[in-house]
Amino acid sequence: QELRPKSLDIKQEELGDMVEKEMASTSAAIEDAVRRIEEMMSQARNESSGVQLEVNERILNSCTDLMKAIRLLVMTSTSLQKEIVESGRGAATTQEFYAKNSRWTEGLISASKAVGWGATQLVEAADRVVLRTGKYEELIVCSHEIAASTAQLVAASKVKADKSSRNLGKLQECSRGVNEMAANVVASTRSGQEQIEEKDTMDFSGMSLIKLKKEEMEAQVKVLELEKRLEGERLRLGELRRRHYALAGGCGGGDDEGDEAKPAPAPRRGILKKPPLAQKP
Repeated sequence: QELRPKSLDIKQEELGDMVEKEMASTSAAIEDAVRRIEEMMSQARNESSGVQLEVNERILNSCTDLMKAIRLLVMTSTSLQKEIVESGRGAATTQEFYAKNSRWTEGLISASKAVGWGATQLVEAADRVVLRTGKYEELIVCSHEIAASTAQLVAASKVKADKSSRNLGKLQECSRGVNEMAANVVASTRSGQEQIEEKDTMDFSGMSLIKLKKEEMEAQVKVLELEKRLEGERLRLGELRRRHYALAGGCGGGDDEGDEAKPAPAPRRGILKKPPLAQKP
């Protein structure tokens, strides 16, 4: 008892209750996320149209599919967790089993929290994207976080599970489903971002002749600026490569430019010093 790690400042009998509470909290977070996405879908249909509506619907549908996959994952994880406890506790109570395996229990709690937090962050990012106040990159990052936390939950459950357990096989299958749906969110987000940016930059309808002419001149100026900058970067790249080859290939001589040894400062009067050694190239 004295040597057991005390990383959680809670009583042993509360540890088991905390696992169940955390899994229930994660399930509630998923349900709330699904409800919020449905509300966003309804709001998007009322307030947007055309390309924007198409992009919003595609992104929100992929987020809904991801939430459903996460919900199935959490349910399967809960079933596997109960199976692990029942097969491993023997004559001990559930709370005693969790207390005895506190390190594993803490990993399970941490993984469950990560899944619930990732789902909440994904919904908030999707809400900002639909309202055009957020960044598409936030959705992509949240999807990656969910995939990572899913792997953490599977790993935590796999430690104590029987290799032949059907629930473990189902959990691994659910994990693959979550990863696939997360990849779908990333794909729909990227394609939607490209579609919106193309529409914003190429939609010239409603512009007057004078406005079009002004935009055309500004575009020409920008093209010239970019061409000049590109030429400068090419020259810089060539100089960097030349310098790189000179330093890499010249063991004794090398390139003379910039390699000249700076004159050593004159020694202070009254103090004798050894002459400075020649600088290596």
